[in-house]
Parts: sequence; structure tokens; C-alpha cells
Amino acid sequence: MKTRLTRAAERGLKDIGWLKSHLSLSFGPYSDPERSGFGLLRVFNDDVVQPGGGFGIHGHANMEIISVMLAGSMNHKDTLGYTEVVHQDWVQIMSAGSGLRHEEHNVGDTDVNFLQIWIEPKLQNIGPRYQRRQFPEDKRRNQLTTIVSNEEGQAHCWINQNAKLSLGYYPDAQTVDYTFKPLNKLLFLFVISGSVTVAGQQVQERDSLGIWETDSVSIEAAAGARFLLIECPINH
Repeated sequence: MKTRLTRAAERGLKDIGWLKSHLSLSFGPYSDPERSGFGLLRVFNDDVVQPGGGFGIHGHANMEIISVMLAGSMNHKDTLGYTEVVHQDWVQIMSAGSGLRHEEHNVGDTDVNFLQIWIEPKLQNIGPRYQRRQFPEDKRRNQLTTIVSNEEGQAHCWINQNAKLSLGYYPDAQTVDYTFKPLNKLLFLFVISGSVTVAGQQVQERDSLGIWETDSVSIEAAAGARFLLIECPINH
């Protein structure tokens, strides 16, 4: 098994006042040849949007875009006709496909914090899709919960790629044995809060760990740990 650890303080930073983004992978003004994506995972941003701030109408095509809401309330409006507000513990996806336009703004009076994740699609120029699901934390205690998959279903969002995203919340310390899906060769672990240990490495709050050349991993979650797992293929 090989790993690549990125400490929270080593991430790139984009700060434009109303938006502060910590960038685990190269994106926009931040470029690091060693962190220019991780397989088909292209973007992983830890975004904080101040009240009143937001992203004006803009377009995307041929990218799977996932937002994991960690705090606050943010609106969503797109050219598919969806208009709604998403909150903490909600997950939304856009399979941009042949193209869509959207906007998001912080509509609350506290900061919004969300994880912005981009994964390259399996098929090009499909019809665009939007979807969202709620994953209340009190229903995810001491377990891994699938939030995004390539498989359709009522319990999670689904995207146009052989990827899988899971949220872990462990009030009680325990070891989590995790096995990849057969097509997926890479695992990206991001600690939201608390800490975990993998192969003797302690991964702390807002650190990330890339894992490859294995098909399973043991994650020692400290009491109170919250983390996100993203498994995906190396290439198309």
C-alpha cells in the first residue's frame, strides 16, 4: 500500500473576502505538480462562504460535481429548473454532461462550509442531471454511510462514474475495515474533524490521505472522528 499525506496547513489557499477556499488538489490559482488531481478525482476544495456571498450564474460541462454541506444554508438555482435551499448534512450532485448553468449563495446569517468535489465522468455529453439527498448525522452514528455511488437508488445520490463517496461518523473509537469496489484503485480520505490513523499515520482535522496499490484498508477512528472517503478509478 502506498499513501500520500497532505496536512491541512499544506493546502493551497484562495481568499477573495467572501470566499475562502482551502485546496487539497491543484485548482485555479493553486498549482502543485504533485497534487494535480488524484486519478479521476480532479478537485477537492474546502470552501467557506460568508453571509451574502455566493457564486453567480456560471456553466459546467462533462464533470461530476458534488457538494457536501458541513455547515450553514445555501441556495441552488440552475437551468434545469431547480430552485431550493440546502442545509447542513445535505449532499447535492450535478452531472453536468452536455452542459448546465447554476448559481449558489449563502442565504443564512452564518458562514457556509461545504466540500466541493469534481470527478471526471465515465460518459461524455450525457443529459445533465441534478439531485440531492439529506444524511442526518444522528442516523449515521458509528457507521460508514454511502452518500454518492454510480448505482441508482433512493438512499444516496448517483453520478456518471464508477466512484463511491462515504461519510463516517464515529462517536465511539473503533477500527473500520474498508474494501474498494473492484474497478476502483484509489482512495482519498479527508478528515472533517477529530482524527484517524491509517498504516501508522495519524490523519488529523482537515488533513487528507491518498491511498493506492491496495484493495482494502483499516482506518482506526478516534472517538468523535468525522471523515469522508472517495474511491475512484485511476483513469477512464
